[in-house]
Amino acid sequence: MTSTKPDSTEPAGGAETAAAIAGASGLVVGSVPDIRAASGWVRQSAVRSPFPPIEDYAFLSNCHTGALVASDGSIDWLCVPRFDSPSIFGSLLDREAGMFRLGPYGINHPTARDYEPGTNVLITTWRTLTGWILVRDALTIGPANGPDQVTPHTRPPYDDDADHLFVRTVECLEGHVDVEMICEPAFDYGRTPATWTFVDEKQHVADGSGAGTTVRLRSDMAMGIEGNRIRGRRRLKRGQTAYCVLSWADQLATPASCDEAMACIENTTAYWRNWLAGARIPDHRWRDALQRSAITVKGLTYMPTGATVAALTTSLPETPHGERNWDYRFTWMRDSSFTMQALHYLNLDWEADEFMQFVADIDTNHDGTLQIMYGIDGRRDLTEKTRDDLSGYGGARPVRVGNSAFGQKQNDVFGAVLDSVLLHTRRSQRMPRRLWPIVTSQADAAAKVWKHPDQGIWEARGDPQHYVSSKLMCWIAMDRAARLAEIRGHPDAKKRWAGVAKEIHDDILANGVREDGVLRQHYGTDALDASTLLAVLYNFLPPSDERMHNTVEAIAKDLTEDGFVLRYRTEETDDGLSGKEGSFLICSFWLVSALTATGQVERGVEMMERLLKVGSPLNLFAEEFQVRTGRHLGNFPQAFSHLALIQAASRIILAERLAEVA
Repeated sequence: MTSTKPDSTEPAGGAETAAAIAGASGLVVGSVPDIRAASGWVRQSAVRSPFPPIEDYAFLSNCHTGALVASDGSIDWLCVPRFDSPSIFGSLLDREAGMFRLGPYGINHPTARDYEPGTNVLITTWRTLTGWILVRDALTIGPANGPDQVTPHTRPPYDDDADHLFVRTVECLEGHVDVEMICEPAFDYGRTPATWTFVDEKQHVADGSGAGTTVRLRSDMAMGIEGNRIRGRRRLKRGQTAYCVLSWADQLATPASCDEAMACIENTTAYWRNWLAGARIPDHRWRDALQRSAITVKGLTYMPTGATVAALTTSLPETPHGERNWDYRFTWMRDSSFTMQALHYLNLDWEADEFMQFVADIDTNHDGTLQIMYGIDGRRDLTEKTRDDLSGYGGARPVRVGNSAFGQKQNDVFGAVLDSVLLHTRRSQRMPRRLWPIVTSQADAAAKVWKHPDQGIWEARGDPQHYVSSKLMCWIAMDRAARLAEIRGHPDAKKRWAGVAKEIHDDILANGVREDGVLRQHYGTDALDASTLLAVLYNFLPPSDERMHNTVEAIAKDLTEDGFVLRYRTEETDDGLSGKEGSFLICSFWLVSALTATGQVERGVEMMERLLKVGSPLNLFAEEFQVRTGRHLGNFPQAFSHLALIQAASRIILAERLAEVA
């Protein structure tokens, strides 16, 4: 295929300069392993991929949808109008599936990229042979002008809401620079190239349509239609500015000038900084990482319902070139407990309540149980389809839309939901009446199914097993339900549920512990599983219990690669899939929390520091980290990873603060 991306053009003398630098350092020109080894990483790939590394993407959000922006200035992923809509820019999954670039003509490598501090506004600085420019990108948020007609709210609307605009501005800082804009949507995940028509050629306004969707592009650059793309080019001199805006707003409203576009970005900057001001971020050396994780989790929250997507993307591979590719643009019930812990720790009580109200709204199964996952609008049917017309990221296929796991039986869901209800009840000092039916239905369901095998927390597509983590989460369900019953004033329910909790507790200790005192993956194996660390994090046994220490030590020693934790060893686990996977970042953060909980704070700090160093250049985390190559794998950015980061950091910070007064 021919890429839709502009050809890379290096400034004159670039190759000679690189050779001189390499020669001066004693390295052989072109010796990639040697050069990267000198900087601490060794990447094993000898052939450059046309797909940017996952960790090189910037994440932007308006809390309705999100975008990934490559370092060359191209938007490679954007679904409109919401997270789970079909993509209009999908070069992330196929280089022909749509893109939108604004940057200097002929230069693809920026000088610097970072977020405007405390915001989700991206700033990219470019140097060319003739000058310097600065580009600002934002999915903008501003004062709400009545009810949202594009993505209607079921939660109380905010004073500020999404504009449903992607705004891009460019300013020339020095000299002069030729700026180029290329907008090439391909609707329905790349299936339908855009058809462009000018609405007002003199005002530089054009509409792109396809697959029942229309977006409007407006700019102060003269534009021309070239087949399925629209292109503009302008020379900027020092102090001059330009802008372009893509709109899917009601009536396709757009800013009419560069000043109005800049005002949209200023409103967005103010929104994020005002929001962050309400979060409790400790004055600590990890403050920046906590702030970025908080903004990321907020950015993955669908404001109209309060739901949180597991990740922005679909089908980024867990195994390079492999089949472990899933759609994560949905809400998992198991995330609810970790979400509540993180939001309440950060003092984000409004967001926590919004999420709990979403849980209270969703429809249960015929037996009163909750599915393991739902759409961000609460829908239950998440039927999985494959898109064989897409190449997949780096050739990883199939590309999936939807997720068949929604129909799986996973017994951990009950504990996650009821733990989140207890956390929220304690924080708010009351339990909304509408949550009590959820407590009773989930507790009764857990009491019925805890003896049955299931697919486990990792949604294995092999045969059901008696996973220890699933039994553990059923124990949590019964334990938390008993405590909630006491708060609610139902002594009979408390007694009944506490009795089942004890039965499950005894069963796990009788069947789920190896002879060496280590929790096993499931009752039929001695294999390890990182999910058993949850026994430490949920106080299944006292932190001083030898079995807790043994489990933590066994995972740290035998379930790690170069110090990073695997979910399980694929050769020991029937997950119904082929191929190897990288270390799971959430599991490594769990180990940090478990080490801290068992009194090994210094080891926890050491591991936390290592984890923070492997974050992306913009402090973002995917699902997995491949130590051998230093690359991120899996969907990106991953809410689970950032939630676990917040939890791990909070445990260490609390331990350090307590040590100060001991």
